[in-house]
Amino acid sequence: MSAPAANRPGTGVFSPTRAQIPQRTLRTDNWLKSPILIDLGFAAFIIYATARAFQRDHFYVADYHYLTPFYSPCLSVKCGAASEFWPQILPADGLLSLIPYAALSLPFLLLFRLTCYYYRGAYYRTVWQSPTACAVAEPHAKYTGETRLPLIIQNTHRYFFYAAVLISLINTYDAIVAFRSPTGFGFGLGNLVLLGNVIMLWIYTVSCHSCRHVTGGRLKHFSKHPVRYWIWTQVSKLNTRHKLFAWITLGTLMFTDFYVMALSAGWFSDLRFVG
Repeated sequence: MSAPAANRPGTGVFSPTRAQIPQRTLRTDNWLKSPILIDLGFAAFIIYATARAFQRDHFYVADYHYLTPFYSPCLSVKCGAASEFWPQILPADGLLSLIPYAALSLPFLLLFRLTCYYYRGAYYRTVWQSPTACAVAEPHAKYTGETRLPLIIQNTHRYFFYAAVLISLINTYDAIVAFRSPTGFGFGLGNLVLLGNVIMLWIYTVSCHSCRHVTGGRLKHFSKHPVRYWIWTQVSKLNTRHKLFAWITLGTLMFTDFYVMALSAGWFSDLRFVG
């Protein structure tokens, strides 16, 4: 039988195992700088990505088959040549036409990043402030971890990892298809942008903690599985820089989308090397 609520030990800042310090912090360094910069970075990406997802324009350059990753796969009947074999299920008019063209991929990509181990730690310390920084008191009286709603949803990260792999394959296809021009094979600055973005997306995806589990998890004897052990060691090396790759890919996603948008809008022409 559990103890009455009044007799249960405190949690969070009221736990008897926590140091009882009346000051909010004893730190003298600029500890707010890191969470502020992280929040500004997140806000910049969220604002830009949301605006572009609902803009429904300037997402495809037909001459060179440049498709922004924000709209891939493109599912609207307005996608035209941007959707060669994907089903165009979103109508051109009506309420459903307000749904982002890449409605199939965007939720999975968002949830993959939201449940990512690095992003969890980042917004726990900044938005949720649990805690904001080391040796800084958190404002929450209770802490239940990821055992209750809504944070228990974080445990679905491994499943969103599989969706992210599939979407990375689609983005890879888009980057390969882009090596076409009106005269046949083509190669321009846009190809480098799309290819660089895809490479970084793959590096971020395979450096994920879930990928480490897929490649080497549940193995009791590495010596009996040398191939999986080698893959696991390589993924582990990438995993040490998962935070860096997470931020780089936010930047490459925005830059790739902006470049395709600028070409589609006619702001400037693509620098072509071949074709």
